[in-house]
Amino acid sequence: MTGRVSTVVLMCGLPGAGKTTYAMELVRRGYARLSIDEAVWQRLGRRDAGLVLGAQAFDRLKEEVRREQRAELVELMLAGRDVVVDYSFWSRAARDDYKALVESHGCRWELVHLKADQTTLERRLKVRNGEAGANSVTVDEELFNRYLADFEEPQGEGEQVFIQSA
Repeated sequence: MTGRVSTVVLMCGLPGAGKTTYAMELVRRGYARLSIDEAVWQRLGRRDAGLVLGAQAFDRLKEEVRREQRAELVELMLAGRDVVVDYSFWSRAARDDYKALVESHGCRWELVHLKADQTTLERRLKVRNGEAGANSVTVDEELFNRYLADFEEPQGEGEQVFIQSA
């Protein structure tokens, strides 16, 4: 380890809340960024890989990428780098797991929860669904409703909450 204590920012929020936009600002400030969406894009060259591969194969690919990026996160922390993990962190268990990983390496974590009302999220996703690129993964109505139903909003977890609008 370099002796420098890394900060690891864990992005949390529903699709369209602005996680990647926030994370890219941190990248401009020198943070390394880990993104499953970008890694899948780099491997397959498409944003809607789940539609092509099928749900099971796509989930396996995402898990493989998550394992690789988890190892990369450890390497970055050991090197003294600040990191933003640009995932949705939709479950408390996943957030707690990553917090423990960061702490076990003597580093500090920040949980950034970006919140927006459903109308704002739907409007943003409509725009994003028409764009191309690694950070424009299509979220259709069915998938969005699944995210809404399954998202475990952080409460009392040391989160910083930023309300998004427009």
